[in-house]
Amino acid sequence: MASAPNVRRRSAATPHPEVVIELGALRPALLRAARMFMETAAIPTLLLFILLHTVGLMAGLVAVLTWCALTVSVRWVMGRRLPGTLVLCAGMLCARACVALILSSALVYLLQPVAGSVVMATLFLGSAALGRPITIRLARDFVALPAHLFHHPGVRRMFTQVALLWGAGRLIDAGMNIGFLHWSLDAGLLSRGVFSGLLTATMIVVCAGWGWRCLHRLPGIKLCLRAPLATA
Repeated sequence: MASAPNVRRRSAATPHPEVVIELGALRPALLRAARMFMETAAIPTLLLFILLHTVGLMAGLVAVLTWCALTVSVRWVMGRRLPGTLVLCAGMLCARACVALILSSALVYLLQPVAGSVVMATLFLGSAALGRPITIRLARDFVALPAHLFHHPGVRRMFTQVALLWGAGRLIDAGMNIGFLHWSLDAGLLSRGVFSGLLTATMIVVCAGWGWRCLHRLPGIKLCLRAPLATA
């Protein structure tokens, strides 16, 4: 697993030394994201789709629950690290399946994440409108930036813009899923299992690219990929 981005200050004669942010390797992160998508979206949706049309709704939902339990259990038994994101996604998937199983409704299974997307959009857009973007708090968990940078006007503006982008993406996701559900339940499954994941991946790339662009233009901040260990 790639370590968190490293931040160091380059010594200089100027009174404001340049802050250099070294980013970790991107390929391992992309591979983990692809595996996460398969484990928590593509495969559960495929299981539900096949069993819904061959055996029934109950069998499909039980298969989703079984898959989630199997995914987490195999990692735990093998002594492999359980990513927090995997546990969270698996837990949410199990909760959705349990509610749908209790109500015996596949529509409920698909409408729950739509409601979640609306709530997330409200949270991100509302925090940006209040001038306290939640993206700053989230960034503290993933990016090792000096505390003073979070108070920099340009950096705060970038986090506000990213919050607006992510909120808009969640609204698009909700609208897309509702639109597909109007066509048919199968279209809704396709939208939730495939298109939502692709949209999320696209928004991650867009937000990361926008953040890179904004930070790269700020004076006193330099972004670079981590140098190979051999050159150290």
